[in-house]
Amino acid sequence: MPRPTLRLAALLLSAAPLATAAHAADPAAVVANYADIAHAGYEDSLIRAGELNAAIDALIAAPSDATLDAARAAWIAARVPYQQTEVFRFGNPVVDDWEGKVNAWPLDEGLIDYIDPMLGANDENPYSVVNVIANPTFEISGTTVDATEITPALLESLHEIDGIEANVATGYHAIEFLLWGQDLNGTGPGAGARPASDFDPASCTGGNCDRRVAYLKAATDLLIADLEDIVAAWGEGGQGRADVTADPQQGMVMAFTGMGSLSYGELAGERMKLGVLLHDPEEEHDCFSDNTHASHFFDGLGIRNVYTGSYTRIDGSIVEGPSLQDMVASADADLAANLLSDLDASVAALGGVVASAEAGTAYDQLLGMGNPEGNALVQTAIDALVGQTRNIERAVDVVGLDGVGIEGSDSLDAPNAVFE
Repeated sequence: MPRPTLRLAALLLSAAPLATAAHAADPAAVVANYADIAHAGYEDSLIRAGELNAAIDALIAAPSDATLDAARAAWIAARVPYQQTEVFRFGNPVVDDWEGKVNAWPLDEGLIDYIDPMLGANDENPYSVVNVIANPTFEISGTTVDATEITPALLESLHEIDGIEANVATGYHAIEFLLWGQDLNGTGPGAGARPASDFDPASCTGGNCDRRVAYLKAATDLLIADLEDIVAAWGEGGQGRADVTADPQQGMVMAFTGMGSLSYGELAGERMKLGVLLHDPEEEHDCFSDNTHASHFFDGLGIRNVYTGSYTRIDGSIVEGPSLQDMVASADADLAANLLSDLDASVAALGGVVASAEAGTAYDQLLGMGNPEGNALVQTAIDALVGQTRNIERAVDVVGLDGVGIEGSDSLDAPNAVFE
């Protein structure tokens, strides 16, 4: 069955530079607009999660290729606003404490459902083949877990159980695995190919279809509840908004920390350079759906949104106002323009990865050892992200902020350590 994709034209339209007037460089107004953009992005994520929930209900009610395709398309659409919110990580405690529940990766998917044991078991994780869906009871650290009823509360209790980060039981990627199944193609073409009959108790494949349906529904309900929490945190009176607006200088520290850390350590490093170094198809963010190109693109766009103080909502309306760009321009207009140029270049380079995927070569294929052209395409985007981070650091200096800590990555800072 065809895999639903986002078209390149729609992606790049979202990233088109906006003709906005410069605003006064007022730190209080800048961080208030920053909070407004966070709230809007999470609110859009909640709306799209609701649409995903409706598509999953339709799949459960009438399992078919068509309803499974529709649920997959809804999942891909849900990633568009969410990935643009990742720039609010790394500097905001409320987001950092919350984010692991909804976007943790990579995951040992055998915790959740059946896998090919030769291509999914993790010898370092004793729970990597627990298969909650197949087993109403199982043991964790000598304690029997009653999973007879699969509920959101059960999934929360299993998430990163025993302190093992790969035990991801909740969030977007757990749902992604359930909708697509394992991608067994390595660096060859093709994504996961779970059949719709895996959700059909009347004509069940894969076994335990009723429990698979229950897990999918519980995970989606939990995702919605978690997104409701973060929307409230960025609304009026919420802790996320209060944290960045109480002290505007500290709010800008949080904003620049998120920009720099996502740009450098997380996206350029852990999500991209590591995969190039290892030529490992498992080192892709959306590894079951082959949607990594889009997730990386929207991460890059989210960084640009925060700098320019402008976010285009899913309904086409725009949230915009005083920005970090205005603050930098008030101190060094050339640097402000250069950083914007850098951000445009990184979005364009990530767009090149999107173009590859839309032309038929997915992100995991680009990582292959025998694909130097694909490796180079990813490396071009990495170089653009690293380059813009240097100007983010310069911007922090000219604005006069202390306390901005940009996360690093061994894959960039000590690549030989990756192989030790």
